[in-house]
Amino acid sequence: MSLPDKAFPVSWDQFHRDARALAWRLAGLNREFKAIVCITRGGLVPAAIISRELNIRLIDTVCIATRHDYVDQGETVLLKGISPELLENDGESVLVVDDLTDTGKTAKEVRDMLPKAHFACVYAKPSGVPTIDTFVTEVSQDTWIYFPWDMGFSYQEPIAKGTRG
Repeated sequence: MSLPDKAFPVSWDQFHRDARALAWRLAGLNREFKAIVCITRGGLVPAAIISRELNIRLIDTVCIATRHDYVDQGETVLLKGISPELLENDGESVLVVDDLTDTGKTAKEVRDMLPKAHFACVYAKPSGVPTIDTFVTEVSQDTWIYFPWDMGFSYQEPIAKGTRG
């Protein structure tokens, strides 16, 4: 497996700050959202943070799996749809939350289900930006974001043990 050259590692602290920044942007819209639909799995964590910050109690999920090899995104598979009551009025007053829009393929699929919903992501890549309404940080298309839930802890050698020139 070959991974992209550009890496953007995100710690839990950084992700929490960025998700709260997204909540601030959404609060500035002065819109009343009756529910959040988070795109799983990546949307689960920011949806929890945003629901707290904006006091939105109704949270649903849309479960879409994307087959990928960590370089190219493949086809999507709908594993669980959205509750029928949130589909009413084409999703008006529904906030859709995800961690990242990459190519925009997943957002487009959900947008077809909820055309009047407001779409928000913490991070966005240029190809995905046109598919969402609000985001916090844009990274280049060839950057791979390492989310904290994908990372493990490992031992690091002290700097002093390395070779010195």
